[in-house]
Amino acid sequence: MALTLVLANKAYSSWSMRPWMVLKHFEIPFEEIVIPMNRPETRAEMLQHAPSGKCPSLRDGSITVWDSLAIIEYLAETYPIFPIWPRGTDARAHARSLSAEMHSGFMALRSECPMNIRRPRRAIKVSDHALADVRRIDEAFIDARTRFGGAGQFLFGDFSAADAMFAPVVNRFDTYDLPLSDTTRAYMAAVKALPAWKQWERDAFAEPWRMENYEAI
Repeated sequence: MALTLVLANKAYSSWSMRPWMVLKHFEIPFEEIVIPMNRPETRAEMLQHAPSGKCPSLRDGSITVWDSLAIIEYLAETYPIFPIWPRGTDARAHARSLSAEMHSGFMALRSECPMNIRRPRRAIKVSDHALADVRRIDEAFIDARTRFGGAGQFLFGDFSAADAMFAPVVNRFDTYDLPLSDTTRAYMAAVKALPAWKQWERDAFAEPWRMENYEAI
């Protein structure tokens, strides 16, 4: 039985993008269901797939997994043939720590610069708290690339779960034209060149739904 990934809008849902990127990049077969956000029936529809009433969620036969990072961990466990996490113990521990930091942190950046795949690049004034988030992520990218990147283009050389966890940040950094190092900009170009990224982007532009609170920023 094929996996089923339940998503919110691809234009706006950063959490949905993360496990989708892993599935697509490693060519793990799956079906997808997209549930648009901010409609009267949205939560009821999402509750049909996950007890949290949120997206994303993954169904694998009788097993349901919700939360982006939990889904990625499930995929890594279920498909050990793929290097979803870096193979080296040191690199894997570092990648998991960065991913968990992304999962629970950077609230100012998330709030002030929500993901919008269709948004044209345009700088906005952000708070000192958001700029501190940007600096921390920029430094983390430089550190990972220096210590573990080797000859590859991604944080730990080859694409991994850590890159999927930060893919929505790449969109935020790009569309809000935030101040970044050359290392981070080169890394962003590599992420945006991925076939999985390009497919997500095409799908997002094809969606008919618009959320004005996202579009107004």
